[in-house]
Amino acid sequence: MNRPTRSGRVGANLPAARTGETMEHDDWTRAAQEECRRLLILLDELTPEEWRAPTDCEGWDVHAMVAHLAGAAQWAATLREMRRQMRAGKHLLPDADSVDGMNEVQVRERAERTPTELVAELAEAAPRAVRARARLPRVVRALPVPFGPPLGTKPLGYLMDRILTRDVWLHRVDLCRATDRPLELTAGHDGRIIADVVDEWAALHDQPYALTLTGPAGGRWQHGDGGEAIEVDAVEFCRILSGRAPGTGLLTTRVNF
Repeated sequence: MNRPTRSGRVGANLPAARTGETMEHDDWTRAAQEECRRLLILLDELTPEEWRAPTDCEGWDVHAMVAHLAGAAQWAATLREMRRQMRAGKHLLPDADSVDGMNEVQVRERAERTPTELVAELAEAAPRAVRARARLPRVVRALPVPFGPPLGTKPLGYLMDRILTRDVWLHRVDLCRATDRPLELTAGHDGRIIADVVDEWAALHDQPYALTLTGPAGGRWQHGDGGEAIEVDAVEFCRILSGRAPGTGLLTTRVNF
């Protein structure tokens, strides 16, 4: 499909256009570093009561979500740990999706750790994981990985760059919602992550549309004429596409996070 066009400023709450600034490998590395920084600042401020608050992810409170994030950082940091978690997840949940199995391993193995221990583990592992992802050679990032429908096969770099960064970003949203903490949003960081989500969403449904995302990380996109007109908060747009909130029409198209 043709790449959707993005307009300039359409309101006081929308950033200027960033048309053509497709995120490349180095951009994703910087975005992952910034997400790590923002996440750790948020976690350092949480009270003991907030660590027990339920999140939008069914069955996970804040403690369980951070346990997942710490475990996922360890997973991405070394090939040995990646293999170990994959084997353990398959053994624990043999009939489940491999990601679900690994997530469950990450949470169970850290169930008895204190918030201080989890934050310390994340602070140590997340930078190592980002460095490991940054060092992956181009030829390795190009290796095909089967994701299943609707995406089919994607390069390994799609997982290591986009999905791992989006996962942390959306869980930061989850944590702020669970604890009623303010969510730090900027056009230059969050806006570019969300713009990439828009591009993938548009490619998946491949229909004409006019999309306005409000808020500091929003913008306006259009493809074709006479399509569905959508206006929604930029963060809520991502929550809908991830399955965390209901959507209608083109917003029923799911995107990986």
